[in-house]
Amino acid sequence: MAMRIFIAVDLPDQVRERIAEIAANFDRSGVKLVKPELVHVTMKFLGEVEERVVKEICTALSGVASQPFKAQIGGVGAFPKPSYIRVIWLGASGSFDLLHSEVDRILGSFGFAPDDDFVAHATIARVKRVSRETRMELGVEVSKLAETMLGEFTVDSLSVKSSTLTPEGPIYKTVCEIPLKGTRYYQR
Repeated sequence: MAMRIFIAVDLPDQVRERIAEIAANFDRSGVKLVKPELVHVTMKFLGEVEERVVKEICTALSGVASQPFKAQIGGVGAFPKPSYIRVIWLGASGSFDLLHSEVDRILGSFGFAPDDDFVAHATIARVKRVSRETRMELGVEVSKLAETMLGEFTVDSLSVKSSTLTPEGPIYKTVCEIPLKGTRYYQR
């Protein structure tokens, strides 16, 4: 059976509490806020993956060569651009690029193509259909919150998560959690 899978870094509760405060600034008709408990930094979206392969991926990811690291969440931004917002996000800084390249390296052996345009972020809202006026208001809010910092935390694990889409929103389940140890494991 196939599962919809992604690799993520979970955020601590103290950061999630602040996410609700920030996201409230974007609560308008046509904007779908992400529930704070679901907000995470996506390292890689894999899509539909067979269950037995997911188990192999969990095992392989234990070889990620990344030490735990300090990270910061903050700075509101938008994709694709502030004048035409589809996604509102919080920036994530720290060694996410290194961690992402390690995830790409390991998942390459499973046939997953590397991501060329990785930007560490945590999505807090998706903009559906809104008026031009609302889109402009959202852009102003993004600009006002561009320097807002939500907190610092230690990234010490990766999570492989399944995502089940429902009309009420996605349901995420952690399939496995991989502690970051910083050394590669080679099988001989």
